[in-house]
Amino acid sequence: MIAEADTSATEGHLEWAPAKSLWITGMAVTALLLGPVLVTPGAVALFAATTIVTLCAGHSVGMHRLLVHRSFSARPSVEYLLIYLGTLVGMAGPVGMIRLHDMRDWAQRQAACHDLHANRLSMPRDALLQMHARLVLAHPPRFHLERRVGEDRVLRWLEATWMLQQLPWAVLFYAVGGWAWVIWGIPVRIAVSLTGHWLVVHLTHRDGPQGWVVEGESVQGHDLPAAAWLTFGEAWHATHHAWPDSARLGTEPGQADAGWWLLRGLERLGLVWDLKQPSNLEPRAGVRRLGPAEGPMPRPATVGRY
Repeated sequence: MIAEADTSATEGHLEWAPAKSLWITGMAVTALLLGPVLVTPGAVALFAATTIVTLCAGHSVGMHRLLVHRSFSARPSVEYLLIYLGTLVGMAGPVGMIRLHDMRDWAQRQAACHDLHANRLSMPRDALLQMHARLVLAHPPRFHLERRVGEDRVLRWLEATWMLQQLPWAVLFYAVGGWAWVIWGIPVRIAVSLTGHWLVVHLTHRDGPQGWVVEGESVQGHDLPAAAWLTFGEAWHATHHAWPDSARLGTEPGQADAGWWLLRGLERLGLVWDLKQPSNLEPRAGVRRLGPAEGPMPRPATVGRY
């Protein structure tokens, strides 16, 4: 995001986002109406397995830590696979994910930002607007997409077809387990994943324990320890705000981070490398430790261990 002299993170209006709204509504309604009716042990097991794979390897590792933050390097085939799995979450395509993430992060780093980007609204209203509306800033920053993404044919194809990527899996699920597998493997999974993602983002931008703050920013990250396992490490959000380029989110002893464990396994296989951590990153301006962890910036001997 490139700001100009008149760029503002607060001035703008909300409007309905029809494509996003209809997509989310369709998945949620289908899940609520047919999920309880078409339920089998195999369908529930499929839901659990596909949710874990797409959210952990796909969204957390592929989309967030790799595509958005470039917190590690990977073989091209591994990178495409991880991003493809992230696309299957049903949130957005690769370019859409970068745009959504970068706009929100840019706004939160300003001295003041719109309530929607800060998740300051009440829980019901925030859920409604985050999933069915978009914020149109009067003077937005300019979105500049890096060439390696914008000119990549695979990523452009995924961006153009991200909703349609569910169809081949729907055919396969139907062939193996009938309609129960289709409903639990696609709409139930997508509805739960998107609702869960919104809820974690809402909570981790409002309140909770913090090991870090970033002075001068309008929105701070908070940790949600109870959701560490369910979010594959993404719930350590105070750490992420302080060290956004770190591939490791659970940096303190006892902080579960399944995404990091997956990356360490891939590293041992030679499929990924250059995993960034706070111990080998330069601190951002304004970063300060808080609470029991308050003290000097982490060095390799204290934070860099696996």
